[in-house]
Amino acid sequence: MLEKFLEYYRPRKGQINGALIGLLVAILVLLIGLLRVGFMAFCVGTGYYIGKRVSEDKEYIRNLLDRVLPPGTYR
Repeated sequence: MLEKFLEYYRPRKGQINGALIGLLVAILVLLIGLLRVGFMAFCVGTGYYIGKRVSEDKEYIRNLLDRVLPPGTYR
């Protein structure tokens, strides 16, 4: 059963994942509203961006805080 599903899923992975994400977004919009879903998407995107930057550069947070806060504030 699983092999049959994977045989169907693998060549259509993008379409199936896209449809499931679209369904999830539609359900969220209907349940909690467009602005809240937009805010959630913004937060997820921001979290992804910061997480990606931290994984690439371990000093990213420290450098970001140096630019935003007065020097020595967080130490």
